[in-house]
Amino acid sequence: MPVSNLSAAPGPQARKAEAQEVESVTIRFCGDSGDGMQLAGTQFTNASAMLGNDISTLPDFPAEIRAPAGTLAGVSGFQVHFSSHDIHTPGDKLNTLVAMNPAALKTNIKDLESGGILIVNSDAFTTSDLHKAGYKANPLEDDSLKGYRVYKIRINTLNREAVADMKLSPREADRCKNFFALGLVFWLYERSLDPTLRWIHQKFGKNPAVLEANTRTLKAGYNYGETTEALPVHYRVPKAQIKPGVYRKITGNEAIALGLVAAANLANMPICCASYPITPASDILHHLSELKRYGVRAIQAEDEIAAIGMAIGAAFGGSLGVTGTSGPGICLKSEAIGLAVMTELPLVIIDVQRGGPSTGLPTKTEQADLLQAMFGRNGECPVAIVAPCSPADCFDMVFEAVRLAISFMTPVFLLSDGYLANGAEPWLIPKVDDLPKIKVEHPTKGNGNGNGEAHFLPYKRDERLVRQWAIPGTAGLEHRIGGLEKEDVTGNVSYDPANHEHMIKTRAQKIANIANEIPELAVNGPAEGDLLVIGWGGTYGSINEAVKNAQKKGHKVAQAHLRYLNPMPKNTGDVLKRYKKVLVPELNTGQLRLLLRGIFLVDAVGLNKVQGRPFLVSEIEAKIEEMLK
Repeated sequence: MPVSNLSAAPGPQARKAEAQEVESVTIRFCGDSGDGMQLAGTQFTNASAMLGNDISTLPDFPAEIRAPAGTLAGVSGFQVHFSSHDIHTPGDKLNTLVAMNPAALKTNIKDLESGGILIVNSDAFTTSDLHKAGYKANPLEDDSLKGYRVYKIRINTLNREAVADMKLSPREADRCKNFFALGLVFWLYERSLDPTLRWIHQKFGKNPAVLEANTRTLKAGYNYGETTEALPVHYRVPKAQIKPGVYRKITGNEAIALGLVAAANLANMPICCASYPITPASDILHHLSELKRYGVRAIQAEDEIAAIGMAIGAAFGGSLGVTGTSGPGICLKSEAIGLAVMTELPLVIIDVQRGGPSTGLPTKTEQADLLQAMFGRNGECPVAIVAPCSPADCFDMVFEAVRLAISFMTPVFLLSDGYLANGAEPWLIPKVDDLPKIKVEHPTKGNGNGNGEAHFLPYKRDERLVRQWAIPGTAGLEHRIGGLEKEDVTGNVSYDPANHEHMIKTRAQKIANIANEIPELAVNGPAEGDLLVIGWGGTYGSINEAVKNAQKKGHKVAQAHLRYLNPMPKNTGDVLKRYKKVLVPELNTGQLRLLLRGIFLVDAVGLNKVQGRPFLVSEIEAKIEEMLK
């Protein structure tokens, strides 16, 4: 029977393979950037989420838009960790690696565990492709892979057989081979084909040939696993026990877009997001552009400076002003951020951090913009800074950024990163009534005392030092705005030295007052002990797992994670003093460590990594053990 005619369900000739139950599995699909690895990984993630597993993902893109095919620089990967229990990372060592060509094998094999499953597309191991990947000999024919369970499968050939009677060109047929590999891995880990079959129908419903080709090859890959004698075992990962509720899979960038719209709608105000395309932040604008029915104005500006200028203008006009970018864009926006600080307008600045400096590693993750967000402007120019700790937490923290920006009339940075932006996990969709309230007040009458003062005093402040947000065009509330120093209360231009110092300290104190309206720093573990591991941003999951493992060994180790970085929670100094040693893991050379040492005079030790990849749990565990010795 031809492979292309096999159905998804086992037929009468199907063998009964042994099924083994495991708690969690980490898989990586990798191949050339044109091989559809991101799509295969995404579909596997969706199927696992619908099955009820907890999931965490790590897409890995090549830096070049289209690197030469078959080269090391062009390898694209997608890692999925799925589990029967709560997980926080995309996994350390791989249990299964799917490599579509020699370059993919060479760049990823070091991450596969000893004895792990290696599925390779043997058709791609030609002399030319081996040469491009830098192999002097074919690794499938020597002993270099003897430490793994290697399954050499002629994926190109089997895929072409599955679509042989459809009169597709070899190039068109080969575009489906990612689905053959996906179908095989679906069988290997007992995933249903149904979610992907539905997706194929939705995506290609208007192109019957493409729809049929992808359907056939997906089923062919599944049935190859079902019928071949080469794979004697497949694996089952039970459902995870998670909090009841309605969930969806979400990436960090999706969560930011939804969080912005939710906050703006609860505040009953329009949102204007102006951005210039930049990896890895562009998807935020893409998602917002699809939500126009919720009062969203998404603008692709001509450059970074224009983008933040538009966002500031929107804030001046009474809208929620938002701009998104990455580190290089923050450099270009810095003067305008100072303008927003001087005019004291609410503005949300989203920085999805990537490897630098300059163009750096545009598709890789890093945490190196913290000091830039804190100090990267001329003059004394304080802003509030928050940072999510997971893809789903991006919703909560961008919502919080909006609340703080409006409540304190200030620009607020949201520091995400490439790992959070593109990674995915299950998100418990919140109930609207459970979301924080955001109160927006625009004055309609003057605030002068009538004793010779102007009718409206734009910089007259409340007890938190926050000025009013007057909408242009409101009768009687005309006021001066701009980047020149303001006279306190009146807002008139002032060059008085004493007034300038007073305004500098007032703006700084306003930011400091935010600490009165944010949660205290929580500690996971003993309230005092031998070691505190403190981090920020996307390092949360790896730190959490490493600390839990240390606690299981009986160590007096605790974790604290900063989601508010300026100002930090009021009890941060007290928490730091309760531990003999402090460890700060960061994907930079020590930026939070520098702040903690400078502000709280604590002898913090850094664990630093700048390789464009998240921490492994094992890396943090090893450092914990070293410090406890």
